[in-house]
Amino acid sequence: MKYILAATMLLILGACSTKKKDSAKVSDTYYTCSMHPQIVEEKPGKCPICGMTLISVKKIQGQFDNTIMLSDQQVQLGNIRVDTIGVGKIGNSIVLNATLTIDETKSTAVSSRMAGRIDKLYFKNAGDYIKKGDKLYDLYSETLNNAKQEYILALEKERVLDHSIIDFKQLVEAAKNKLLLWGMSPDQIAILGKSKLASPLTAFYSPASGTITTFESHEGEYISEGGTILRLSDLSQLWAEAQVYTSQLSDIDTRGTVVVQMPDLGKEITGNIELVNPEINPDTRINLVRVAISNKNGEFKPGMPAYVTIKNRENKALTLPAEALIRNEKNSIVWLQTGKNTYKSVIVETGKEGNEQIEILKGLKEGDIVVTSGAYLLNSEYIFKKGTTPDHKMTQM
Repeated sequence: MKYILAATMLLILGACSTKKKDSAKVSDTYYTCSMHPQIVEEKPGKCPICGMTLISVKKIQGQFDNTIMLSDQQVQLGNIRVDTIGVGKIGNSIVLNATLTIDETKSTAVSSRMAGRIDKLYFKNAGDYIKKGDKLYDLYSETLNNAKQEYILALEKERVLDHSIIDFKQLVEAAKNKLLLWGMSPDQIAILGKSKLASPLTAFYSPASGTITTFESHEGEYISEGGTILRLSDLSQLWAEAQVYTSQLSDIDTRGTVVVQMPDLGKEITGNIELVNPEINPDTRINLVRVAISNKNGEFKPGMPAYVTIKNRENKALTLPAEALIRNEKNSIVWLQTGKNTYKSVIVETGKEGNEQIEILKGLKEGDIVVTSGAYLLNSEYIFKKGTTPDHKMTQM
């Protein structure tokens, strides 16, 4: 009796196993409507939309991986359009916050070549424009006054003792060179040689043209040898110093086109990148990009805020319209057309973006047919029908 029960149990288990295998085989077939291919059923029956008898279709391995089928009506209503991806030109741009500053290469520090007291300043306001050769200040200096007397004395000895064994011409030349080194002009020295009168005050003139940006000394103050009196800057050219984060440095093309916009004035001007600071601020992780711009009319002022747009040069790349790309928190995907009204989503790796085009680095190849309009509708329809987002895997190119 025990043996009969055991045999019966084995037969039952075998039958169940056979049913499971048959069930697995049956699961390889699905039923759909020829008019409404979006209808997918596991059992035969009628189409819930038009009532037609469902037809059986053999499943192909991987057919439903990220794939969706639409009807002609859905394609039309969803305005789904496709295009063949190809190689095009693309160049992205980056916009940075900036501030206009003085071009330090066009700045001049006016300093005293000897110690003394500033008796008078002829320009007293920061922002005053000075031409080269304009009188800047009068200086009282004992050292310079003694040098003037030495020059006058050497001239007098040359005149009186011209035929002596001593070469007074060398003494005169040495005294003259000393006055030149201490900042007196040849014209001033010539007047001093003719008049033989040494004034206690010596006038000094501007070595360059520019706008006074800062005063380092004032009237009545004593200044040491080499001390700075004021600073001049040529404001016909300025710098736009833009802040750039470390992560943005790779996007900067130093030979690209640069446009500087002044929002306060509603104007913009092209410029050139002069320098990308090789040192990054360790506290803020911010670097500086320096752009030189022309300011011949003087309408731009140091301290003005600006925006710097760097447009990188265009390169050949595999591109597609920006609206074809769907981004989420994990990746970027596009929809490919694999057959009539049949679409499959694939994950892609993107590069530069510009002119409403996106560079594709991985995931697609030239000649693929990509959905360029209606991609979000396809994604939503897939989630609605299958209750989940596609399980993406990067296509290796």
